[in-house]
Amino acid sequence: MNFSKKLLAAASITAAASLALAGCAESAPEGPEEVKVGIIYSESGVLSIYGAAYKAGFEAGLDYVTDGTGVINGTKISVTYHDDAGNPETAVNHAKTLIGEGYNILAGSTASGVAVQVAALAEVEQVLFISGPAATDAITGINDYTFRSGRQSLQDLATAGGFLDSLQGAKVVVFAQDTEFGKGNVAAAQAVLGSKGAEIVSILVPEDATEFTPFAVQIKDANPDLVFPAWAGATSGAMWQALFQQRVFDVAPLVTGLGDTTTYQAFGDASDKVSFLNHYFAGAADNAVNTYMIDYLKGKGLEADLFSPDGFNAAIMIAEAVKHAGTDPATQVDNYIAALEGFTFEGPKGTNTVRASDHALLQPMFQVKLENVNGTWTPVLVSTSSPEDVAPPAK
Repeated sequence: MNFSKKLLAAASITAAASLALAGCAESAPEGPEEVKVGIIYSESGVLSIYGAAYKAGFEAGLDYVTDGTGVINGTKISVTYHDDAGNPETAVNHAKTLIGEGYNILAGSTASGVAVQVAALAEVEQVLFISGPAATDAITGINDYTFRSGRQSLQDLATAGGFLDSLQGAKVVVFAQDTEFGKGNVAAAQAVLGSKGAEIVSILVPEDATEFTPFAVQIKDANPDLVFPAWAGATSGAMWQALFQQRVFDVAPLVTGLGDTTTYQAFGDASDKVSFLNHYFAGAADNAVNTYMIDYLKGKGLEADLFSPDGFNAAIMIAEAVKHAGTDPATQVDNYIAALEGFTFEGPKGTNTVRASDHALLQPMFQVKLENVNGTWTPVLVSTSSPEDVAPPAK
């Protein structure tokens, strides 16, 4: 980050938390009449359920931060939504079109492969990009123009490490899809668990696979001490079913991420045998912002889900950036960046801080178990990991 941006960022930190809680209501330099924001996300495709949660959370967050007006400090935030279907080429084409139409804020990437490509374009075109649920660690520190509103794989693995005893000499199998997200989890496991002496073995599955029994057999044949499944999308249920049928639970303990609400019942009789790290579930945090988001979504007939906070956070971050846009189009994006570097705000999960040096979003993470409540497997909070305890290494 350049020196002038760091000075501006430092000046904004002292007021950041109060600005977020007050809906960013404090006065700021006069801005433009309108700022156009393009949300490029997975409305369709294998990650569409995550895209839907992100969009719903974004709309709740925009309502929250603008008091329902869509206007911040006199500037209208005009939002359009565009489906990338999880395809990087489609996402980049949408982004190029939007930039050509005068959009200088993009957000939303659901898929990690999409996020990396849009981030590269954001640097070339010098526009602000706030990535969404995409967990790849490659996004952190990739360039000055890219931020994130969700967590990253290193934070997942750091949370998982809190469940484990000594890893010296242990064999850990990372079972994941052969995607940017899956490979990112392998790299994160090597960085976090491998640094503690574990041997990391990866079993990567094609993203379009629908039959997982042969891969479950590979896990058993590896004779692991720990299995870490890192999975995303519509095939999660079938994947877990294959692990159950092959009795992988009898070979080694499993630590995995608790996914969206549709997966809570997927573990069947093994539900209480799995240790879960968690990015978010509706009962994870007890604060006014989380309550606002949950109530807003209920009013729309929706349920707060795994990536709802990512959208909500994005709206808060965009509003903070727009507050500092200024009237000179030539300096707007630099002003956005300066406003966000070091920005601390309250989100649905709790306190978040944008690390100025590399734009990692420092945030709480959760350890969770499933309990049978009246015949329904329900997530219950075990403990909360502080933002500092699960912070990724600074780039």
